Amino acid sequence: MRVSRTHRVRAVGCGAEKQYALRSVHGAYAESMSIKCRGAIMIRRQVANLASRVAQFLLGSCTGMLLLGHGFALAEVSSDPSVEEILEVPSQTLSQNQQTQRQIDQLADETLELLSEYRLKLQTLDRVQRYNANLERTIADQEREMASLDSQIENFSEFERGIVPLMMDMVDELDAFIRLDVPFSPEMRDQRVSRLREVMNRADVSVSEKYRHIMRAYLDEALAGRAINAYSGQIDTGDGTPRNVEFFQLGRVVLIYQSPDRELIGYWNGQAGEWRPLPNSYARSANLALRIARKQSAPELLTLPVSAPSMATSDVVLP
Repeated sequence: MRVSRTHRVRAVGCGAEKQYALRSVHGAYAESMSIKCRGAIMIRRQVANLASRVAQFLLGSCTGMLLLGHGFALAEVSSDPSVEEILEVPSQTLSQNQQTQRQIDQLADETLELLSEYRLKLQTLDRVQRYNANLERTIADQEREMASLDSQIENFSEFERGIVPLMMDMVDELDAFIRLDVPFSPEMRDQRVSRLREVMNRADVSVSEKYRHIMRAYLDEALAGRAINAYSGQIDTGDGTPRNVEFFQLGRVVLIYQSPDRELIGYWNGQAGEWRPLPNSYARSANLALRIARKQSAPELLTLPVSAPSMATSDVVLP
């Protein structure tokens, strides 16, 4: 603070006044400095208050600016991408393409698998349809067979009444045939006829089973006409004494016998229906025929009597 010109004049005039003036000046200066300090403090307080208010205002403004700036930054980034982001775009695109390709491959594999399964199902369906068609034809045939069986069952009683007498006649005719036939194996053949008569009288044997037994007996008789057989038995030579002999049978063509000591030889005469003796000249042929029938000798040409309507002899080749 400046000292006024009046005070300076007075200071030059006298020393007392000078001292007084100096004290006045110092007092005024001190007072002035005190006033200045108080003003500065008040100004500082006002400035601090203003600064606080400005800081609060700026803090709110800065927060809004930051949010607005962040929005502008996002907009700026989106509108003006950086180099790293530009380089990152192809990488992301490549990854997406790879993922898409994997999905395509997976869908293609699933499609092929479904196609194979579909073709397999078609083949299975075709086989099932063909099987069903064949099964329908089989069922239709079975239904026709069932209808035929039903018809046969209905007529079975009448059929049975006609077939049983026929089978009884077949047994009687077989017995008569054996009586008139060449008398080979008479005991076995008589037993066969006896079993047939027993079967025909049994109630626990069905008609079809009885018929099977009869047809089997007829088949055995038919096979005997082509058989070569040798067996032991007895024969009545006419003196009332049965003799043990060996028989040789060649179908229904040749039937001869020979005693074990080879002294007794004979054959069946079909025309006369009886046994006739043979000369000893047939002994070798009869013995060899028995050996051939027993598989003890090789086949060869033999001379044996043949049972025929007229008495004759012929050469017979044994197989």
